Amino acid sequence: MTSRRESDPGQGGTARTGGGPSRLLLADDHSLVRETIAAFLSSDGSLEIHCEGTLDAAIAALGPHGPFDLILLDLNMPGMNGLDGMARMQKAAGATPVGILSANARPDTIQSAIAAGARGYLPKSMPAKSLSAAVRFMISGEIYFPYNLLQDNQGEDDAGLRPREREVLQGLAEGLSNREIADRLHLQEVTVKLHVKTLSRKLNARNRTHAAMIARDNGLI
Repeated sequence: MTSRRESDPGQGGTARTGGGPSRLLLADDHSLVRETIAAFLSSDGSLEIHCEGTLDAAIAALGPHGPFDLILLDLNMPGMNGLDGMARMQKAAGATPVGILSANARPDTIQSAIAAGARGYLPKSMPAKSLSAAVRFMISGEIYFPYNLLQDNQGEDDAGLRPREREVLQGLAEGLSNREIADRLHLQEVTVKLHVKTLSRKLNARNRTHAAMIARDNGLI
């Protein structure tokens, strides 16, 4: 789908040196899905897409078709075996970030992928414009995940906080690290990081310390 570019075979890391479009390796075994996504993402010329249909083919494409700025893998395509396939690609791709694209939007799967080092997790049900924004967000170096799908089943309270968020906020107020909060609440550390990000957004806080100060000042803890 893209023209061949010279690269060092066996090197998966990003190595673009010009001001050209960012480059994405997209692997999905459903041709209509991958071609539709590729066509939309590349429509404005800011992204150059190379498509493959299996994990093995995507790994093989790293040398002759790389380097890439981001790799997106369908979680259930041939060769993946769940997140084991992501680990294989991460090893082969070196410094190039790897994200997951999937119809599976279960919270435990999303959390496991992020904990395993995925740059992001994109449900196939996302609107096209949101998908495009998420891909560019990931290429910029940020982690994207559908936070609304990770929320506890219980609703928000009058302050707009969920029960788990209040528990994390209490830990911040006590000066605990993410690891200490995770141990207390029996969570993955990466899940605590995600809660801290959301708390900072909800409280309009600059950082975790500022979030704790706002919580104290407003009687939230």
